Amino acid sequence: MADHFRTLLDWEDVRVFVALVRYGSLSAAARALTVTHATISRRVQSLEKSLGAKLVERRPNGYVLTPAGTEILSVAREMEVSASKLMRGGADDTPRGLVRVNAPPSLAQGFLAEPLAALTVLHPSLDIDLSSDFRAVGLERREADIAVRFGQAKDSDVIAKLLVTAGFGFYASAQWLKRIEAGEPPTFVGFDEANASLPEAAWLAQEFPRARTAFRGNSHMTQAAAARSGAGVALLPDFVGRHGDGLIKCMLEHTAPSRELWLLTQRDGRKDLPTKTVADFLLRFFSDNRDQFELTPPSVDT
Repeated sequence: MADHFRTLLDWEDVRVFVALVRYGSLSAAARALTVTHATISRRVQSLEKSLGAKLVERRPNGYVLTPAGTEILSVAREMEVSASKLMRGGADDTPRGLVRVNAPPSLAQGFLAEPLAALTVLHPSLDIDLSSDFRAVGLERREADIAVRFGQAKDSDVIAKLLVTAGFGFYASAQWLKRIEAGEPPTFVGFDEANASLPEAAWLAQEFPRARTAFRGNSHMTQAAAARSGAGVALLPDFVGRHGDGLIKCMLEHTAPSRELWLLTQRDGRKDLPTKTVADFLLRFFSDNRDQFELTPPSVDT
C-alpha cells in the first residue's frame, strides 16, 4: 500500500467502506446506510484514491477484500467505534445514539419489540434498531451491538451471558391432538431448506426420519400459524406455543430438548453507555419474565 495519502481522508468514505465489507454487496450496504448504490461505489473509490490502493474486488457472489483492504479494515473499524462513541457520548450520562439489537424472529416479534420501543420513550435520546434473524450475525463485524441468540457464542472477543434455558414442545390444533391420541403418526410443520441445519430442525429429522413434513416455514411464528391451521404438529419454543391461540401442547414418543438463550455483546460495548443501557434492560427483562420461557413440562398421568 502507498506510504502517503494521495488526497485528504474523508470519514464518510471510511464509514461506507466498513459497511460494504460488513454487508457484502452494494445493495445491502446502500439499504443499511439509506443511500444509493452509486454513493457506495463512489465513496469506496474515493477512499481507494486517498489511500493509493485497491481495497475491494467485485466477485459474482459479492465483494471481497484485497490484501490492502484487509490491512486497513481493523483500523477502519476502530475509527467507526471511536466515531460512534463521540456521537453517543453525553456529559450528563444520558444514553444517546443508535444501538442495534439482533434476535430470533419469534423473540423479536413476539416479546422484545414492545418493551424495547418503550425503552426509547424512557430515554428520548436512545435509538434502537431491532432486527430478526436466525443467522448468527457477526458482532465482530459490527453487524449488531447486541445479539440474543439460541446456543453458546462462537464469536471471538464477545461477552456472553446466559439468559434462560428455553423449553421446547410439540404443539398442534385440537383436531390433530385427537388424531395423535387415536394412534395416528404425526405429520409435522418444520423449517424450510435454508434453515434445515438449525439444531431443532436436525433433531426432528433424526428422531422422526420417516415422518411427513406437510408445511415448511422460516420462523417459529410461521410454523405456529401453520400448526394452528391444522397443517400438522410443530416443534416450538414453549414461549411461542403457549401464546399461540388454538395451539395445544401434545406428548409424542420423544421429548423435545431445551435450548439456551444467550445475550451477546461486544467486549468494548459494555463500556458504552447506550449499549450497556439496552443490555442491562434485556437482562432484567428475561430475569423478570423467566416463567414465560422456562416452563415446567406438563405431568403425564400413569
